Amino acid sequence: MAKGQKPTINDVARLSGVSKKTVSRVINKSPLLNEATREKVEAVIADLGYVPNPQARALALRRNFLIGLIHDNPNAQMVLGVQEGILDTIRKTEFALVVRPVDRHSPTLLDDIRHFIEQQRLYGVMLLPPLSERDDIADVCQELGCTVVRMGSAKLDDDEHLVASNDRQAVSEAVGWLAELGHRRIGFIAGPEGFRSARERQQGFTDGMAQAGLTPDPAIMARGTYRFESGRAAGEQLLSAKEPPTAVFSSNDEMAAGLLHAAKERGLDVPEDLSIIGFDDTATAAHIWPPLTTVRWPIRTMASTAALKLIEPTSAGSQPSMFPSDLIRRASAVPYPTEER
Repeated sequence: MAKGQKPTINDVARLSGVSKKTVSRVINKSPLLNEATREKVEAVIADLGYVPNPQARALALRRNFLIGLIHDNPNAQMVLGVQEGILDTIRKTEFALVVRPVDRHSPTLLDDIRHFIEQQRLYGVMLLPPLSERDDIADVCQELGCTVVRMGSAKLDDDEHLVASNDRQAVSEAVGWLAELGHRRIGFIAGPEGFRSARERQQGFTDGMAQAGLTPDPAIMARGTYRFESGRAAGEQLLSAKEPPTAVFSSNDEMAAGLLHAAKERGLDVPEDLSIIGFDDTATAAHIWPPLTTVRWPIRTMASTAALKLIEPTSAGSQPSMFPSDLIRRASAVPYPTEER
């Protein structure tokens, strides 16, 4: 390197004995590097006095170091969990998070998303359900040269562009557990129309009932919007049935909390009179009383992995794409009948 000449990334790579890509990963604080390599490269950067120019790199890439989170999801706690997961991965990098809620029913949705990506010059985009279930939205991202990862309740894309959970199986197992506890009249609160997660969880309910030799009763099934008030309304409907349920599976925790509220208003004891299981394992599940038995959807881990796939697309194929959900047993579900009966 000539005297007075500013060191370049090529100089750092040569003196470190690594590739430019590895140096770039060190600069970006990539979690994929082992500490020995990171320390070696950082030492060379310090010795040379090399200073990366993020503006110049962004100009060369024609991208800013921004991850876009695009959603139209009524579950605020779920969206918060996703944001936390993304920040877990990018917090010590030069990447930043930009969140954009949209209206999936808008006739200008695709144009709005296109404008957002072009205006922000996004490096990558994470799509939440139900937007993630639309191929045309993913196509717009890729057409603009923007890496995309889709979150879902089933396999929506190839592994490099996907983080998904096994909702159908998890719900089926939860319903099977209620049957093992002796419950025969098991109610169900479905999620909103248009959500793949709602379809997967309803199919899981149907599968679990069939495997237990039980037939779902439409009189103790209702549909909600993933919001508290819809769960409360659904609960009032189910509990007003001629033969009300002894247990209910709710497709998310917020609706389960609404159901619990409806039961309390009727003077019912949970879980002695009514066992309840939710889905997500958000903060709501642990904070209500009794604490909610629920299916833990690994939202934060999924989002963290999605962010890693976005900022390290060349290694995306080596990252997991499917994440199992687990039943978290708390105090809101007990055997039926109980000894008191």
